[in-house]
Order: sequence, then C-alpha cells, then structure tokens
Amino acid sequence: MDLAELTERYDERLRTEDFADVDASANGLQVGPDEKEVETVAFAVDAAAQTIEEAADRDADALVVHHGLSWGGFERVTGRTHDRVAALVENDVALYVSHLPLDAHPELGNAAGIADLLDLDNREAFGRMGPEHVGQRGRGEWDRDDLRATLDAELDTGGRDVQVLDFGPERVEDVAIVTGSGIDWLDEAAAAGADALVTGEGKQKAYHEAREAGVNVFLAGHYATETFGVRSLRALADEWGLATTFVDAPTGL
Repeated sequence: MDLAELTERYDERLRTEDFADVDASANGLQVGPDEKEVETVAFAVDAAAQTIEEAADRDADALVVHHGLSWGGFERVTGRTHDRVAALVENDVALYVSHLPLDAHPELGNAAGIADLLDLDNREAFGRMGPEHVGQRGRGEWDRDDLRATLDAELDTGGRDVQVLDFGPERVEDVAIVTGSGIDWLDEAAAAGADALVTGEGKQKAYHEAREAGVNVFLAGHYATETFGVRSLRALADEWGLATTFVDAPTGL
C-alpha cells in the first residue's frame, strides 16, 4: 500500500482535519516522503527512541503512534528531537500520529476501548474540548473494588497498582472516561452525575476536588489507558492486508 493511501485512510476514518484547531499535536503524517510503499507497520503509544529503534529493527516501513514529535511545530530540530527524526529518516520509517482524534473516536478510541472493557451500556460522548469530545460515558454495575481489580488485571500498568480516590458511592453505575491526562474533566463528570471518572494520571488538587464532588476517581496510568487506540488502528491495518507489529513500552506512569 502506498504511504499516501494509508495516511488518507486513517485521516478519513479518524476525522483528522476536524481537530486541526483543537489539538496541539500535528496529527497525520509527521515524518515521511511524498512517495513510499508500505508493507509492514509498527504501532506504539509514544514516538520515542525506544519505539523508533524497535520499529526499525522489525523492518517496519511506518510507525503509527498516539503521542508524536510535533506539538505546535518545530522551531529547531536539535537534541532529542533531532535524534528521533534522524532515526526515522535514516531507517526509512515514516511516522503517522493521531492524538485527540484517536482519543475521541467512538469506536476506535482509547475511551471507547475502556468502555468496551467495562462493558458499558448507553454510551454517549463525554469530555468536551472545544466543539469535540475526547471521552465517553456509560452505565454498568460495578462494586468499586471490583472495578479497580478489573482495571488492574486488564491494563498494562507496568506493575503499578491502579490508584483510587474513593470519595464516591461504593456501587458504581455511571462511569465517565477520559484517558491519559483526563483529570481536568472531573468537574464535568460530577456535573453529569457520574459515580466515577476513569483516567490515566492525576494532580495534587484532584484529591480535594474529588472529595468535595463525591466522585470516585480511578487513576490507571497514562500509558495503560492509551494503548487501546493504536491497537484498534493496528486491527484496521491487518484488515487492509498489511503486516503489523506492536511495540509495547509501558512507562508505569
């Protein structure tokens, strides 16, 4: 498959253009030539030296990630950025990135993956960011400790336990999800009547905010909550007849 076709297919499916004014990430093809044939695609959460080198070792023609290299553009390609771009160019590995479009997608996205894991019903968009939503909300029946145990068992947390700010009801029926750095949507979760917010990482002030709002917060790890989207994109590439591989590099954070 031509790189341009692969990029076009992903951009169309993820509505990449709709997030141009919302997301600091330069979504879409970040590093790559105008023309390139793609046979093998590697997938990872982060574009880092570790994942780029592993993709090259596996003879990947392209690397698809959630967290890319360009956040608002480059002023200088030096230091760490130079080393990462150089590794991509020298190994002839193109880089495709989908940040908020992949968070937001109702079927392929990170929040959607966790909603599937928890078998939530009556799902709706959650986590407003400008004209878009970057999470999901749904209903289920969970004991709070069982919900934590499920997240602990099913997510790639790098050995860390899922933290819980247990300030909401013990019986959890209404769950809001914003993966990664989603703690800023705690107030929206409370206003919506959610019993719990599932996200990746927290902030110091979240303890008191959750306590005062009466909402459970599950901090399952930034990396652990954001492997779902790139795995969904891998499944699409499999359907398109490409060879694929997943580069797992859990951070425990």
